[in-house]
Amino acid sequence: MELPLDYPTLRVIWWGLVGVVLIGFAIMDGFDMGVAALLPFVAKTDSERRAVINTVGATWEGNQVWFIVGGAGLFAAWPLVYGASFSGFYLAMFLVLMALILRPVGFKYRSKRPGKAWRRNWDWALFIGGFVPALVFGVAIGNVLQGAPFSHDDDLRVTYHDQFLGGLLGLFSPFTILCGLTSVAMLVLQGSTWLGLKLEKGVVRDRALRFGLFAALGVIALFAAGYIFVRFSGLGYSVVGAVSADGPSNPTRAEVVRQAGGWLTNFARHPWMWAAPVLGFAGPLIALAGQRLRIDWLAFIGSSLAATGIIATVGCSMFPIILPSSVDAHSSLLVWTASSSHLTLFIMLLVVAVFLPIVLLYTSWVYKVLFGRVSTEQLKTNPDLY
Repeated sequence: MELPLDYPTLRVIWWGLVGVVLIGFAIMDGFDMGVAALLPFVAKTDSERRAVINTVGATWEGNQVWFIVGGAGLFAAWPLVYGASFSGFYLAMFLVLMALILRPVGFKYRSKRPGKAWRRNWDWALFIGGFVPALVFGVAIGNVLQGAPFSHDDDLRVTYHDQFLGGLLGLFSPFTILCGLTSVAMLVLQGSTWLGLKLEKGVVRDRALRFGLFAALGVIALFAAGYIFVRFSGLGYSVVGAVSADGPSNPTRAEVVRQAGGWLTNFARHPWMWAAPVLGFAGPLIALAGQRLRIDWLAFIGSSLAATGIIATVGCSMFPIILPSSVDAHSSLLVWTASSSHLTLFIMLLVVAVFLPIVLLYTSWVYKVLFGRVSTEQLKTNPDLY
């Protein structure tokens, strides 16, 4: 059967769709994690903390779907990537899941008892549920950029080498910690701008905006530090020779080697890609302007643009590599060597074309209905609030 879209085009479309889902996750669930990470610091009294919690209380469950969709999309479109990455990062993913489990429990249980210690402990559980995933996601991206020590055998079974699986601490290095801190700053900025939109004017909102100013400056500084590290440390990979874009999904038909500055070569070949890092720097500046001018919607747009630019920068710099191997030149996973079949990608694209607009329309309607600032007065009169 002749499909209307060729195999290389579908592979690039799904590479882009997975990137869009990651950006959607960073924007939508990102402000949930940012708000949780800020909770113990911007709110001092019980009523203040309840107000902060209820800025995301009505929508956090829906935002969590972006995380599920991201994992499902990776599994369906790039099964080799899913298998290789989750095999190597399973300890990190387990830590993320454990932290995320604290979130629903914290939301539901926090106000069930009036004791100060009880509520304080659940507030810190919510903090962990926001801070830890933000940090670990950034550390994971740092490990992807560094290359993971895995190889495939003749049956395409994945084997990890060195101490990569020996413990969670093996995932942390100066560069991956830098990436983790960038992720934390980016999502804290997202959370602070969301609190600016959702909280009534007062001391808690003012504290959130002050944290947002530091977070915006942190995003700029850390993102610049990441560029300097990549530029001068020799970090990077490149594909040797030409790889057929419509060939079978077999990693062994491509060769990927370390190349100093390899993650910057795409920007020289395709100057339009510089739009991504420019957006990564412009977004925090727009957020800063919005916060200083008290234009809340502008600050939120700026922080969302920052997340978009930073994630797009990683994708543009690595294309067509998805997960490089640091120990075997013929095991790295590329857009052209790791996807599902031609027919599978096409059928999934039809499903996305039907259901994604429905999901986006429904989400827009929910936010329109539930939009409005949270006030301490509502905490006294609305029994549905946490």
